[in-house]
Amino acid sequence: MDWGAVIVAAGRGKRMGADRNKAYLPLAGRPVLAHTLEAFEACEAVGEIVIVAAAGEEDEAEALARELGLRKVKRVIAGGAERQDSVYAGLAALTSEGALVHDAARPLVAPERIAACCRAAEESGAAALAVPVKDTIKLSDGGGMIVSTPERSLLWAVQTPQAFRRAELMDAHDRARADGAQATDDAMLLERLGRQVAIVESDYSNLKITTPEDLPIAELLLERRRRDGLERIR
Repeated sequence: MDWGAVIVAAGRGKRMGADRNKAYLPLAGRPVLAHTLEAFEACEAVGEIVIVAAAGEEDEAEALARELGLRKVKRVIAGGAERQDSVYAGLAALTSEGALVHDAARPLVAPERIAACCRAAEESGAAALAVPVKDTIKLSDGGGMIVSTPERSLLWAVQTPQAFRRAELMDAHDRARADGAQATDDAMLLERLGRQVAIVESDYSNLKITTPEDLPIAELLLERRRRDGLERIR
């Protein structure tokens, strides 16, 4: 199966408290989005990339792709009012049979994890990166009281990328729109139709830049990767 990637960079990231899109905040001296795009450029399974930028930021995204010399970035388009709208627009802009959906704010994803997600989706139809939950999770009644404690061994924190057959995911988006259903990730759109999504175990370094505290953590992880790479060369 040929694979394309939708990189969603249209969110404002209110919890970041920044005066600009977090995709362009500096991480180790370069925009967050630069690290994300280079990971997909380096993954052999991925043949094309569509960047979904916030309206008015398309030129900035295109300039960054040119500056990085990324040959796989085929289009930069404007996102919609909600994440689902942005993802759907990106899917429509791809030409591949398989579609990866990835948040631009996850800049530390490893190319080998992307490829593993593609392989799992080719076998099962859909797949998502995830990590086992470390903490004990409590279910509340919505009023501040604990109702129950789910079995931790069954809980996973889902990440991106998530991989699907493009036509099937677009159909799930169409049906969600018709039903007025909202989802926080694309796997939920298939789940609501009774489709199974395979879990591909990821690593905890594939964090999402969400709050100001996440940037220095990501910088430390990048530095550790750099040191580990130099040690392997030696």
